[in-house]
Amino acid sequence: MLDAKAKAMINGKNFAFIATLARDGSPQLTPVWVDTDGKHVIVNTAMGRAKQRNTARDNRVAVVISDSKNPYSYTYVKGRVTEQKKEGASEHIDKLAKKYLDKESYPWKDPKETRVMLVITPEKVISQ
Repeated sequence: MLDAKAKAMINGKNFAFIATLARDGSPQLTPVWVDTDGKHVIVNTAMGRAKQRNTARDNRVAVVISDSKNPYSYTYVKGRVTEQKKEGASEHIDKLAKKYLDKESYPWKDPKETRVMLVITPEKVISQ
């Protein structure tokens, strides 16, 4: 369901914002790095953070990827977190550090944290 423009926005060095639902039903919005496997939107976080806890309870999310070169261009994805994947998540955050920071590894690694990938299956995609 991701079109070519959505994939290009996700694969570019563009920041995203993920909206989840807090326990009381209010929106929780977080700026994030973003990735795709071609079918899903992938956000990397740590176990216990608000977006991880919120999506474990209610998997509905919205993600907006903003074009860093043109703020009037964006991709909107509404969908559901269909998997919280720990396997490969530590390597994945290093991949994102290379993309966004041009560093070989994520500089803020905390050995006390367990990384997790939120795998989002799109239900609606709008690119402008």
